Parts: sequence; C-alpha cells; structure tokens
Amino acid sequence: MKKFVSAIFLSGIISTVGAQVKTPQSSLAAEVSQKVGLTEIEVEYSRPNKNDRVIFGNLVPYGQLWRTGANKNTTIEFEDDVSVNGQKLRKGEYAIYTKPEKDSWTIYFYSENENWGLPGNWDDSKIAAQTTAKVQHLNQTVETFTISLDDLNYNSATLNFAWDNVKVGVKIETPTHDKVMESINKTMSAEPKHTDYINAANYFYNTQQNIQQAKEWMDMGMKMNPKPAFYQIYQQALIHSDAGDLKGALKLAKDAHQASKAAGNKDYEKMTSELIERLSK
Repeated sequence: MKKFVSAIFLSGIISTVGAQVKTPQSSLAAEVSQKVGLTEIEVEYSRPNKNDRVIFGNLVPYGQLWRTGANKNTTIEFEDDVSVNGQKLRKGEYAIYTKPEKDSWTIYFYSENENWGLPGNWDDSKIAAQTTAKVQHLNQTVETFTISLDDLNYNSATLNFAWDNVKVGVKIETPTHDKVMESINKTMSAEPKHTDYINAANYFYNTQQNIQQAKEWMDMGMKMNPKPAFYQIYQQALIHSDAGDLKGALKLAKDAHQASKAAGNKDYEKMTSELIERLSK
C-alpha cells in the first residue's frame, strides 16, 4: 500500500515538472496585413487599453518619443518602394516611432526595427522618412490602441493611429500604375488571353486612362471569350458608353440585361435596366 501511494505521489511530481502558468499579456499583439493596389503592407504592434487613464499629455507625454504601442516597437513592412506623405521610402521593414503633440504628431520610419520599446541610442541617420500629421479629435473613445489601413484605393491608403479620443492619419502611396503597366506591356507583347484583354480594359476604364484603348481591348477580349458572363457584357457596355459609342452600348446593355435575368442575378437586372434607361435618353 505504501509503495502504491508513493508511486502516485512520485507520478504527481513528475507530471508537474515543466508546468507553467499561462496568462494573457495586458497589451495583446496584433498584425495588420493589407494589399494596397499590388503592394502588400504589414504592420505588427501591441495594443494597450485606455483603462480610464488620460492618455495623451499624461501616460504618453507630449513632445517625447513614443514606441507607438506597447512592448516591442511597432513595425511596418512594405513589399515595394512607397511614398509617405509625398516622401519616398524604400521597400523593407521599419520601426514606427511617433512624437505626439496636442495638435499634431511627428511620425518616424526608423530603419533599425528590432528594439524593445525605444532604441537605446536614437540615431537621426536611421530615420528613413519623417512626416507630420494633424490630430483629429474624436467624439467617442477608442478604448484599445488601434492601427489600421483605411481609405483604400488602387494607389494609396491611409495609415491611421487611434486611441482615446485622438486619431492621426498618414497617406501611403504605392506604385500600382507602374506595376500594372509593366504587366500589361509584358503580357500584350506575348500571347494575351481573353482575360488579359478584359483585365487591361477594365483597369484603363476604372482609372480613366485611354478609353479608346480600353474599348479596343475589351472588344478583343470579349470576341475571344468562349462564354461571356453578364457582368462582363455590362462592363463592356459601360466602356462603349464612355468611348462615345452609345448605340453599341445600348445593344450591349440589353444583352447584359437578358443574360443577368437568365442567371437570376437581381442586382445586375436592376443595374442593366438603369443603364438601358440612361442610354435610351
């Protein structure tokens, strides 16, 4: 009996060797990954809470460098060269440091990106880009510090910082047009498929490039297309309309309407009906 009890006691000791209490961090780690045009942007940071504290001008003093989050320094990585509020910034990974003031923040993109908090020795030569952004005072409180990429379009996004009742934004511009044109030129000089023509046409239409070129590419792509979809015919009608071919656009709009009805797509039925009405005038 004693041997049995001893065995149980011993096994209990062995099972607890290496055991560790696990608790969540007070400032949780977060990642933001966003494609802006054709450029991937990734942000890694920690998210402290307000917890009824006065943040800016108190917990985060005015006029002093801030790690822009908690724990390890906040980082941002760009897949391509970008522009930050008009300043060129080469692709790569950077630490983001800020110097908050009451009415504006200074934002630094710092080439040394592996620090726990602030660098031990600040080096101005490691500032890859620096810009100033105005403070927006919010009507409601943001409890958890938040970094986001908003106001997205083909060529840019706004890098926003929000906490307490403060929001600050920095415009990031990406080289989308250059990358798309490189892709179009390379593809069109080889053996483009019908999808290549259609994609190139839609890009030119959506970005208000050469509309006649868009019409030529769309017509070529649709001619090669073995089974045009209702939404593709609708897009072709829009391009013809913008190119000044109203008669051709009207015919295509009617074809798109019939195709969308056959597909049972109510949204496109409505959109094609509205286009037919507009073109008929």
